[in-house]
Amino acid sequence: MRSLQEVTDEVLQLAATHFKVPREQLAADDDFFKKLNINSLQALDLLTRIENHFHIELPDYELQGVSDFRTLSARIQARL
Repeated sequence: MRSLQEVTDEVLQLAATHFKVPREQLAADDDFFKKLNINSLQALDLLTRIENHFHIELPDYELQGVSDFRTLSARIQARL
């Protein structure tokens, strides 16, 4: 099983690659909407990529109010 740190690192790398930003600019506690300057549709696109990467499905109710990478990673890890 992956640790929370490993999941977080993977999520940050996926976000960096997807939005073409240097990985070093992203931190676990960053609000991804603000840091990446994205809207909800772009966040859904990233979420689809993350779900495919981890081979999981995250229900909408688990993601309400989630806007930072650390919380998102914790929700992902709970599904692994």
